[in-house]
Amino acid sequence: MLNYEKGEISLAPIALFAYKRVSHLSQVIDSLLSNQLASSSDLYIFSDCAKNADDAQAVTDVRNFIHSINGFRSVKIIERTFNYGLAKSIISGVSDLLLKEEKIIVLEDDLVCSKYFLDYMNEALTIYEDDERVISINGYIPQIKTSLPSTFFLRGADCWGWGTWRRGWSYFQEDGRVLLAELKAKNLTNLFDMNCSYRYTKMLENQIEGLNDSWAIRWHASAFLANKLSLMPGASLVANIGNDGSGTHGANSHEYDVDLSTQKIKVDSIDVIQSEIALHALIKYYKQLQPSFFPKITGKLFNFLNRLNFL
Repeated sequence: MLNYEKGEISLAPIALFAYKRVSHLSQVIDSLLSNQLASSSDLYIFSDCAKNADDAQAVTDVRNFIHSINGFRSVKIIERTFNYGLAKSIISGVSDLLLKEEKIIVLEDDLVCSKYFLDYMNEALTIYEDDERVISINGYIPQIKTSLPSTFFLRGADCWGWGTWRRGWSYFQEDGRVLLAELKAKNLTNLFDMNCSYRYTKMLENQIEGLNDSWAIRWHASAFLANKLSLMPGASLVANIGNDGSGTHGANSHEYDVDLSTQKIKVDSIDVIQSEIALHALIKYYKQLQPSFFPKITGKLFNFLNRLNFL
């Protein structure tokens, strides 16, 4: 077990991205403050500007709230002067912060976390800091019935409560066309789609066509094509509370609801290889959703699904 007080581990700053949902954001802050490491962590809050007059008051409410936050080692607020939108806000924020920081933890304003989230993230970011095979650390896992290891690796990257290093983010390719072309040239689309259990390739195509504003499908594709792995927890340390119709793509869904882990996740140095047990369990889980769920994907609901796994 790494010891924070003895200086064996340096804590990663937390980048939190917010727009107009102050009630969701307040729950995220409360969940972070339940972590014992919050008081020793630096928090960067990126507040996007309103995209129209209808959102102006909600954004003002968010900005009033974030200026009242305390309980962290420091709170630094970046208020955008024009609307960046979802993808640009996160891409630019992560990129800018990693110019001066070696590693970061990333959350959005609808992701509440377990009281053990910061322990897990910081321990894993330290253990695998110099391992080039590992591109990121993830805090979310769907609530599947299969028993999973305490931690395991999967190829690619995810986006609900995650962390990376400057070296990891350097693989990010912003141009979706470049990513899609490489996936097709290398005949990797079926593997990328987890044996047709999840439509990641379609999400990437929709991003290219402007049908979704997803930075994270590009992050996942970038990591996947680089053949990099991400560490996952056996029980979820992050839950999304934004699937209530309040988000950018607006729709209700409970398919990815989870119970937050009530126990600390043990993080040890494990073999850096993809877990076939976990991969097959996730493929089975996603395929079980298809008969009743995927045929109904149209319009706003399809756009929502693009955001659901790749904000």
